[in-house]
Amino acid sequence: METYNNIVLERLPRHLKRYVVAQGYERYTALDQALWRYVMRQNYSFLKDVAYYPYIPGLKKAGLSIATIPNLQDMNDSLKLIGWGAVTVDGFIPPAAFMEFQAHRVLVIAADIRQLEHIEYTPAPDIIHESSGHAPIIGEPDYAAYLQYFGEVGTKALSSGKDFELYEAIRYLSILKEHATTTEVELEEAEKNLQIIQDNMGEPSEMALLSRLHWWTVEYGLIGDLHNPKIYGAGLLSSIGESASCMQEDVPKLPYSLNAIEYAYDITKPQPQLFVTPDFEHLKIVLDKFVDTMAFRVGGKLSVDKAIDCRAVCTVQYSSGLQVSGVFKLANTDQNLSYIQTQGPTALAFAGKQLEGHGKDYHSEGFGSPVGNLRGADQDLEDFDAVTLIQYGIVEGQQCVLNFASGITVVGTVQRIVRQFDKIVLISFTACEVYRNDGKEVYFRPEWGIYDMAVGTEIISVFAGAADKDAYETLEEHPGQASFSMTNETEDVKLVNLHAAIRNLRDKGFDQEAWLYIFNLLGTENADHWLGLVELFEIAWANNAEELAHLAEVRLLKFVTLYPHLKKLIDDGLRVAKEEALLNNQ
Repeated sequence: METYNNIVLERLPRHLKRYVVAQGYERYTALDQALWRYVMRQNYSFLKDVAYYPYIPGLKKAGLSIATIPNLQDMNDSLKLIGWGAVTVDGFIPPAAFMEFQAHRVLVIAADIRQLEHIEYTPAPDIIHESSGHAPIIGEPDYAAYLQYFGEVGTKALSSGKDFELYEAIRYLSILKEHATTTEVELEEAEKNLQIIQDNMGEPSEMALLSRLHWWTVEYGLIGDLHNPKIYGAGLLSSIGESASCMQEDVPKLPYSLNAIEYAYDITKPQPQLFVTPDFEHLKIVLDKFVDTMAFRVGGKLSVDKAIDCRAVCTVQYSSGLQVSGVFKLANTDQNLSYIQTQGPTALAFAGKQLEGHGKDYHSEGFGSPVGNLRGADQDLEDFDAVTLIQYGIVEGQQCVLNFASGITVVGTVQRIVRQFDKIVLISFTACEVYRNDGKEVYFRPEWGIYDMAVGTEIISVFAGAADKDAYETLEEHPGQASFSMTNETEDVKLVNLHAAIRNLRDKGFDQEAWLYIFNLLGTENADHWLGLVELFEIAWANNAEELAHLAEVRLLKFVTLYPHLKKLIDDGLRVAKEEALLNNQ
């Protein structure tokens, strides 16, 4: 991982660092820089009146500028002053990882930048959305606190197998939309597949519901008065199309409440309604209401059932504090939670740290254990002292029989009793058999080896991922570069070179002959030439070269005739250039 001299990034756990790629700033072309500059100038022109925070101060506080694509070092130099950091990643990363970065006060920024044809909006993560959308508002303390808290909650949210299918379908469609080589057939097939998955999601998981709250606040949130709100959501702040259209009266503005979880969203389309919060404190109040329903707060059988439906690594925590991390499966058919069972690699931990000797290599084929009290006991097994252990025959080196109130029996020779602080968390047996008294279910046989029995009266928490992620996950070295080049293979090299010449004209001073040379190369036969012409108009207008500005404007108006879909982009480009020149001459 690249180092940015930011203590926030140095504290990131190892399992998150593997998602980080080098920004590769030198890969951004002059066209990329022109695209960034256009979007940011448009944003400033519009958002200075409708954004919640002062736009330019917000950008500076995050180490951003309107003129050039941000360098991650500059961002980190600024963000570390307010206790945050930023890293670049390769497009989409798993939602749980995204949330965990947020919990560690780190902004995740896609290294790629959108293509020119998607200048108004792209469903794929890109540096415009992630940096110009999220970063500038981090300087608002209440919002930053909400963002971090949301990340902490999101890290624990349980997903479903369907969530993963949906994530992959959205990711694939977004990638296709950002690549110029994509065919209409490929796009149609991907959209059809996404629609099929969306139509068959079933009951939404915790993560699905939580992602809706994230979408309607962090991404597309409005704040203030219901009838005259301001924008704070990053998706709106970074979209020059939707930031304007969303404020129109025909887009319903609803008071933000927990009811927002009832509203699904489509990442590829403009939003049909938006939610308005009176202040950032209200966001946390609503989130807390949802958190109270989540498995990591509730525990019990329903929460374990959610973990089973997740079909991915989850953690259940016993009342003793012991944490079991693995992929869970159905263990008992009765209505009460009497036994938990994992399949495949499993690890045991306490307080987020893996117990020595109980990693996934040791428990490679799964783990199972009873849940509940011993029959007739007036004290929880986890709280037994030395005397009580002897009374129940739980003595190292001796055989004992443990009869649970649920009807499960554990018979074996006690090998070891493990305590953490004042709690018994694990008892290991040799020559052990575990079964239900009715004989219908056998959980462990003596020939299977050592039986490690978790101790705990109940499951008090269930959450996504492993308790000790660094110890559990396979930490392979990340290649450190994005897998998709920011310059598409079919990109017009001539167009990039023209924008390099325009940038040189801007940086080194106005030159009429150079201006005319570039202008003559920007013909109407290529629709993508519009951005270069807007820049030439701006340079001429700013330098009081009225005849040259008129030439560029006339050609741009011809573009509007030939390519009607460019009308708003061209009109807005001309308007902003004129407004800026007028302000500079006052």
